[in-house]
Formats: sequence, structure tokens, C-alpha cells
Amino acid sequence: MDILFDTANLDDIERLTPIYPVTGVTTNPSILKKEGPIDFYAHLKRIRSIIGPNRTLHVQVLAKDAQGMIDEAHRLLDMIDANVYPKVPTTEAGIQAMRVLKSEGVKVTATAIYSKTQGFLAIATGVDYLAPYYNRMQSLDIDTRGTLSALASFIDRFEAPSKIMAASFKNIAQVSHALESGAHAVTLSPKLLRQALSAPMIEDAVDAFISDWKDVHGTTTLP
Repeated sequence: MDILFDTANLDDIERLTPIYPVTGVTTNPSILKKEGPIDFYAHLKRIRSIIGPNRTLHVQVLAKDAQGMIDEAHRLLDMIDANVYPKVPTTEAGIQAMRVLKSEGVKVTATAIYSKTQGFLAIATGVDYLAPYYNRMQSLDIDTRGTLSALASFIDRFEAPSKIMAASFKNIAQVSHALESGAHAVTLSPKLLRQALSAPMIEDAVDAFISDWKDVHGTTTLP
């Protein structure tokens, strides 16, 4: 199971990566917009320096035509490093670009997935990750869990190399449901992940343990 931070905030990545078992970082222009007018390539290189060479880094292309996507993917690899996963939208042009990039040995993440058909086609191209947009699909009344389950079954049945990396979450319950439905990975904001561990009842349970120990032993630490 892979857990990734869906953020470009350097402070969050640097502070929280040593705490949480994250295996990578995903970004897109909307996430980068939150960081203001940054030096794009320098910022992405800084993320790489923080997370190290063994975690994955996923960066969105902007072109809408196949050749443009391919060219931008190469630019990301040249300007950041050769281990970047270009994120390619799962459109007709995107499928063409994915096929070319995979034939060149490039690691690819297929994005903007809302349907089984998109997922099936992305898997058939041999992409490394495919990213269904969980909350956005739910908002459109799409059977999100059924879609993820079908894609996971497709991967297993044909022994495909792809992994499902569910994205676009509003709450932690959606994250759990995505993993229960067959997602191999999830990418979510650090804020959402931290909320899962900050519920008041968790702190209450810890305080109760300490209080009970102190009642008997008179201390708040183990001897």
C-alpha cells in the first residue's frame, strides 16, 4: 500500500515526511497555485531533495495534444530528474502520449479518471499509476467503489503492472473506502491525514491511560 502527500508545500513535506510512512508526493497546477509565484523547476527539485530518490514524485503536464504531452514529459525529466512520473490526462490524446512514453521506458501516471473505460485504457497502455478522482466521481453520482473494484479486478486478471492511486478526497472515510475497494495507493493532503489522528476521543483515551497509571503508581511515565 502506498500513501502519498498531495501537496507542494515545502514546510509540510519537510516536517511530516519523517513522521508518516509516505512513499511519494503528487502535485498539479491547482496545488502549486497555493504556493504562489514559485520558480517551478527549482521548487520541484527542492521537493525531490526533501523526499529523496526512493520516493516517487508525480508532476502534471499541461498540453492537450499528444505530442505536446510527450514533449512536456521529456522536459520534466530533463529539468527535474529522470525518476519523475509525468502525470498525463486520460483523454484520447493522453492515451496516445502514454503509449509513446511507456514505449520509451518513462514512468507514467494517468490522471483525470472518472470511468472504468478510461481506467481500462490507461491500464492497457501499461501506465505505472492511474488516478481515479474519488470525491469528484461521487459528486457526479458515479459508483466510485464499484469503479475501483472493477479496475483492481482488471489489473489482477491480466497481471497488469499498473497500480490504482486514488485521489481527490474530501474526508478520511473516502480514503478508507478507496483502499477497501481495491486501490493500491492513495494521495491526500497532509491536513486530511493529520485530521485522522487528531480526533478528540484519541487524545481522551491516551489521557485516561496516563491518569489510571498515575492513580496507582504516582507517576506519568513508565519506570
